[in-house]
Amino acid sequence: MAVCVSRLELSVSCRSLLDRDLRSRSDPLCVLLQDAGGGRWVELDRTERIKNCQDPEFCKKLVVDYYFEKVQKLKFGVYDIDNKTFDLNDDDYLGGIECTLGQVVSSSVFTRPLELQPGKPAGKGSITISAEEIKDTRVVYLEIEAKNLDKKDFLGKSDPFLEIYKQSDAGTWQLVHRSEVIKNNLNPCWRKFGVPLQTFCGGDFNKPIKVQCVDHDSDGSHDLIGAAQTTLAQVVTARPASPECIHPEKKQKKKSYKNSGIIRIKSCKIETEYSFLDYVMGGCQINFTVGVDFTASNGDPKSPDSLHYISPDGINEYLIAIWSVGSVVQDYDTDKLFPAFGFGAQVPPSWQVSHEFALNFNPSDPYCQGIQGIVDAYRQILPQIRLYGPTNFSPIINHVARFAAHSMQQGTAAHYYVLLIITDGEITDLDQTRQAIVNASRLPMSIIIVGVGEADFGAMEFLDGDNGVLKSVAGESAVRDIVQFVPFRQFRTAPREALSQVVLAEVPKQVVSYYKWQGWAPLKPPETKAV
Repeated sequence: MAVCVSRLELSVSCRSLLDRDLRSRSDPLCVLLQDAGGGRWVELDRTERIKNCQDPEFCKKLVVDYYFEKVQKLKFGVYDIDNKTFDLNDDDYLGGIECTLGQVVSSSVFTRPLELQPGKPAGKGSITISAEEIKDTRVVYLEIEAKNLDKKDFLGKSDPFLEIYKQSDAGTWQLVHRSEVIKNNLNPCWRKFGVPLQTFCGGDFNKPIKVQCVDHDSDGSHDLIGAAQTTLAQVVTARPASPECIHPEKKQKKKSYKNSGIIRIKSCKIETEYSFLDYVMGGCQINFTVGVDFTASNGDPKSPDSLHYISPDGINEYLIAIWSVGSVVQDYDTDKLFPAFGFGAQVPPSWQVSHEFALNFNPSDPYCQGIQGIVDAYRQILPQIRLYGPTNFSPIINHVARFAAHSMQQGTAAHYYVLLIITDGEITDLDQTRQAIVNASRLPMSIIIVGVGEADFGAMEFLDGDNGVLKSVAGESAVRDIVQFVPFRQFRTAPREALSQVVLAEVPKQVVSYYKWQGWAPLKPPETKAV
């Protein structure tokens, strides 16, 4: 296993982007991809979308782990977003660049011209990237309101939003947060927000901070209402509690000018944000369970056309998926005992259809010793069962959920459960599975679905909540996105580690989001710096 040297935060801005919209300017977003080998690129992160802007300065930072011993090939892509789908294939491409993370970190500021394809410039567009190491895991949470702001709109009041900047070592101002817009209001109160302390002020409580109050215009020509300068040290000690919002040109022109309103910090809290490694190194066990689809749609295991057919070199897509994912996850479980189940087959001696039978035929002790134990159990059971149906996911999801619910009742970050389901995609109990996932979203649990074969995986993609929040039939929403679906066919020619990188990409975020939602610190929290 490579050792992560450090975590980096990438700030991205663009200039002179192509204009793809007919009646307005482009609405850009930047996505960060990393080379996963075999010609595949994996998304790591993406910025927010900025409306009507050809010179965007993105507020959301792109976070990437930096490994000194790896050549990390990156691709930055800028898209014009004109819909609400997560998929970028239906959006206009405004250009991109390929580089290595080493090139970015070795440059204080990394600027390159954007290209639509190699050798074809994207007009005069350019992208600028700067990297900063995240050394501090604290987060500053702020609640800000304003009073008596200047009226900027001819037919209304003002539509104010906030922009907060930190001063760099070079003296320039760098955007760290942009708030939502509050329509037609001279006394706005913005939603509480959190910014990593490293992003907010580089961990320096005395670094100058500028708070700008701006009137939003739909065409992108926003008007400055006023600005105030402070430091985090002053904010924490409430000195002054309500800094004045000053418009520099008005102050220069009018002797009687006082201010353009008052900015008030309603609350300021600094909290530690724990990482996935904090939880794992603090003692959290990742419990791995496998569910294998033995329905008849897979084909007769004796036939070379079957998805369960074991080739002369001893593999099939089911085994490759088990090895790829299991070999990574097993490092985070100390006893290396993994429960493994099958579903959708007739099993001896009664030959009744079962939707959660132990691969080792021992229902009271379904644990296999290591990933090799799962592989051995799979190979031994194949000739002893009859592939049948239907394809029901909910029983095995509910089975793992019972263990996760028991762990949740302990009230500590001790156990997290990862269920790997390998299937040919013909799901039967979609409604019950939706309910099971919605219920499991409240538990310390993630579900990975690997689709094998050439079936239509529309139902699997529906369960993966990337295109919106998954809801049960009754309309209850999942509180977290816990499902990651990947079709195996995309990885047939890729290195084996590429599948595990994509499949497991979301698990660390899901672990952290769950424990953060519960407010649980690691069993052994890391030493924290005094504020």
